[in-house]
Amino acid sequence: MADTETARTEPEKRPRSVRVVLLALMITMMLAMLDNMIVGTAMPTIVGELGGLEHLSWVVTAYTLATAASTPIWGKLGDMYGRKGAFMTSIVIFLIGSALSGMAQNMGELIGFRAVQGLGAGGLMVGVMAIIGDLIPPRERGKYQGMMAGVMALAMIGGPLVGGTITDNWGWRWSFYINLPLGVIALAAISVVLHLPRKRSEARIDYLGAALLTVGITSIVLVTTWGGTEYAWSSARIMELIAIGVASLIGFVFWQTKAAEPIVPLHIFRSRNFTLMSVIGFITGFVMFGATLFLPLYQQSVQGASATNSGLLLLPMLGAMLVTSMVAGRVTTSTGRYKIFPIVGSVLMVVGLYLLSTMDTGTSRFTSGVFMAVVGLGMGCLMQITMLVAQNSVEMKDMGVASSSTTLFRTLGSSFGVAIMGALFNNRVQHVMSERAGALGSKVTEQSAQLDAASLAKLPEAAREAYQHAVSAGTHSAFLLGSVVAVIAMVGAWFVKEVPLKGAGPQKAGEDTPDGAAVPPPVVEAV
Repeated sequence: MADTETARTEPEKRPRSVRVVLLALMITMMLAMLDNMIVGTAMPTIVGELGGLEHLSWVVTAYTLATAASTPIWGKLGDMYGRKGAFMTSIVIFLIGSALSGMAQNMGELIGFRAVQGLGAGGLMVGVMAIIGDLIPPRERGKYQGMMAGVMALAMIGGPLVGGTITDNWGWRWSFYINLPLGVIALAAISVVLHLPRKRSEARIDYLGAALLTVGITSIVLVTTWGGTEYAWSSARIMELIAIGVASLIGFVFWQTKAAEPIVPLHIFRSRNFTLMSVIGFITGFVMFGATLFLPLYQQSVQGASATNSGLLLLPMLGAMLVTSMVAGRVTTSTGRYKIFPIVGSVLMVVGLYLLSTMDTGTSRFTSGVFMAVVGLGMGCLMQITMLVAQNSVEMKDMGVASSSTTLFRTLGSSFGVAIMGALFNNRVQHVMSERAGALGSKVTEQSAQLDAASLAKLPEAAREAYQHAVSAGTHSAFLLGSVVAVIAMVGAWFVKEVPLKGAGPQKAGEDTPDGAAVPPPVVEAV
């Protein structure tokens, strides 16, 4: 009778407690996504006060490096010592880094404190995804996809607006301080409501594996950040970094076969679905961050849009992504079927990117908005489904490393996307400028192929018109490359095996799913 009573009350208890935890997780996710966008808007003001213009890029690079390098380590720590403790620790480190960054007195201090902030940020997204993986069976997880996609869209649209407003009215230091009240709210909610089984692993952390992986990831990110900007792609420094990165990653893979408790257990890649989702996630990151970089530039330079509300320029893409993500989540929850979404999403992404590559100086805002919406529809089918399928492909004990590995591949994809598409764009812009405007065109784009509104307004009419054609040609090349790369995701999607989602439909807690894995009982409760 007691069991019957428990079963009867569980559906009533669980949604409320899950919603409270999810609210805290979404706040944390917002912190992770908003930070770079808010800080990016405040950069000119920061440089004006602290100086150190030559080190400006390191404010972003230090954060990105620390985030990428720490991501897989946070995932493994959560698997070994408990998800809740690792997650709360990462939030605390992120908030400490935010507070210190706000108090920085020179550019060197700001760069160092941003690295501390990045170390914490590496655990934020991983913690959110892994805890959702612990709390909600994969079959039901689709219900919450729209919420996560909404947070992502809100961050990308609202980030520049919020950053500009804060900087203009409160000062740039509040770009960092704004994280503190939000983080404290998330910490309080998680500490009170979230209850996960306590863990304590007897195995030691794989320090050598962590060191090799950190060196490898750092080298890759530096290559993609510096290549073609700080140093030529063929320079000795870039070649050294490539050699160090490749050697470190080869050593890391070899060591993972020997380590007692590997940072990234290689057996998770034996799952075809997990490996495919890692590849598709990498390509989605490659395409998405390339699109969000070049679309506003095209709309501002060629179509004459205002840079003030730059986030709003992406609304067709992000709105379509949000709607599709919600529909995909609901359909997945109700039917348990998901293979159709990676296939349809990758096809739409290829088509949408090809359409974007056809834009020229005469393309209207409405037409470009339709093309952006097609890309958004494709990304909406892929963004959350990749994480869902990856988590469904591993055992519960590997949930953290599965989440962190998928997040890492997407992060690395974004680094490669921005670097490779950026190099192609810059090369094309400089070529067209020298072709159309001669020596003046070469001089204009000598330092950077991406001109802001103020620089563009100072150009003579002929040079401005040449630059519009150059940007149009550059975006054509960048998006055409993105379309070709997205074909890999389309091919990979056809090979996804539709394994039934755990926690599906009529099955009860403790029963076996068709693939032999026990359905985990709910582990969250209201206090």
